[in-house]
Amino acid sequence: MNASQSATPPSHGLMSGNDYRESLRRYRPTVHLDGRLLESVADSRELQPGINALAVTYDFARDPRKAPLMTALQTSRGQTVNRMLHIDESAADLLNKLEAVRLLCQETGCAQRYLAHDALNAINQLCARVDAEIGSNERRARFAAYLEHVQDSDLALGIAMTDAKGDRSQRPHQQVNRNSHVHIVERLANGIVIAGTKAIVTGAPYMHEILVMPSRNMGPADADFAVCCALPVDAPGLTMVARPAGRPGEKLEHGAALFSRRYGQSTAVLVFDRVFVPWDRVFLAGEWEHSASLTYHYATHHRHSCIAARAGFGDLLIGAGALMCEANGFDPGRKASLREPMVELIKITEGFFACGVAASVYGTPDPHSGSFMPEPVFANIGKLLLATQIYDMHRLAHEVSGGLIVALPGPDEDHNPATAATLAEVLRASPDVPYDKRIEVARFVEDLTASYQGGWYSVISLHGGGSPAAMKQEIWRNYPLGSKVELVERLLERGVLHDESRPITRNRQPGRCCDAGCSTPGQAMMVPLPATAGCRSIAGGEEPPAA
Repeated sequence: MNASQSATPPSHGLMSGNDYRESLRRYRPTVHLDGRLLESVADSRELQPGINALAVTYDFARDPRKAPLMTALQTSRGQTVNRMLHIDESAADLLNKLEAVRLLCQETGCAQRYLAHDALNAINQLCARVDAEIGSNERRARFAAYLEHVQDSDLALGIAMTDAKGDRSQRPHQQVNRNSHVHIVERLANGIVIAGTKAIVTGAPYMHEILVMPSRNMGPADADFAVCCALPVDAPGLTMVARPAGRPGEKLEHGAALFSRRYGQSTAVLVFDRVFVPWDRVFLAGEWEHSASLTYHYATHHRHSCIAARAGFGDLLIGAGALMCEANGFDPGRKASLREPMVELIKITEGFFACGVAASVYGTPDPHSGSFMPEPVFANIGKLLLATQIYDMHRLAHEVSGGLIVALPGPDEDHNPATAATLAEVLRASPDVPYDKRIEVARFVEDLTASYQGGWYSVISLHGGGSPAAMKQEIWRNYPLGSKVELVERLLERGVLHDESRPITRNRQPGRCCDAGCSTPGQAMMVPLPATAGCRSIAGGEEPPAA
């Protein structure tokens, strides 16, 4: 956080978590869940964990202790906005966003709303790029008006990017069923009509609006599929087929899910059946040559955010692992067999988060919009590390916790007069930790790592923001291999000069320095947020409202 921004900004226009919950009643999206049509998203028990997670992003922004991090000043408007809706104006903004997302995900596991930040920043860059090419200001003005609407209303935005895709060996225009990708079916004087299917749309049922984006680079024959636009969740012709968020109300073998009954994430398949979008909400409509840059910018922003999200989840595993060690009667500082896996878990979490910090510090302004982009190599390395090491994080949490986390008697036995006293006596380990406290932590670890929800966290970590193959491609494409090759060529004194046509020397970056000098006084610095008083599991200390 920039030291000059330590004063808490005004919260004009910022909703509270309860305001957000109530705002969902203004919309009537068509949502099918578990084989039935929902009458009310706001009152759906199955979606409450997701709604609770989004509510935290609102409450944290209004908390005076967290507001310096969770809000940002959009200087182009002179308006304080939720950081999840902010267009990054500096490398410090990137770093603050990283810290904000980690803070949110320490509470919720996955805060979801940061996808809106990533998409808004990418679309801002897209509109500036298109206008620069055609010598216009129309797209930038259109996006600026939309951004003002989103920020002033403090909206939650769902990102519809991944298409159903159909036969993945074929391009969009080659699909037997064109509706496997969202595309333009008609252009009218006042807007466009779109049809098709988007899959894996995070949090869609409890968002306010949906941002539609292309999922890949398009060619000339795919022009109809190069579409980016915004629409309300209850737009006529839009149908959502969703899954529950978390595990609310399940009858589980080991009792109520101590984390995922409270916080979770729904995803949905979105079916667009001739949905009309007015021109003032359309940012790309057939300009296929710009689809690649839009997907690249979004992917880079999003992978940067994912680093922070999984670091917050890693913090939960580190804390729970330490508590299990204590409850089992061990001090990891004195027992190497526990200290080593705990340090490994810390190393993994802080290792990929450090890549996010580097991507922030080395962030650069976009040449067209002036907004800041994370450095792509560090952003992709960080995301690749977390994607492939999430399974190691679960394994390490299991190693330090012991087998009790999946071998517990059911919670009904805690109240069975024939067994409760015996279990409380024989399943207690440390004399300083009561039986019920030990069992509670064990069930928490099970929920995070050895349950349906734990497996779900692994899958979204692996594939969210793109597959590992996509990240490896971006690392190779952006890495300054040429500088490393030239270093060796120089030491070998072979007299080989740089050649742009030589693939391995194409990219070069000999080093970096601060633009104002490396020792300029008064530069931005990170400072601690105020310590919170006590432990609260819901923002404001309240239980989630009953459905």
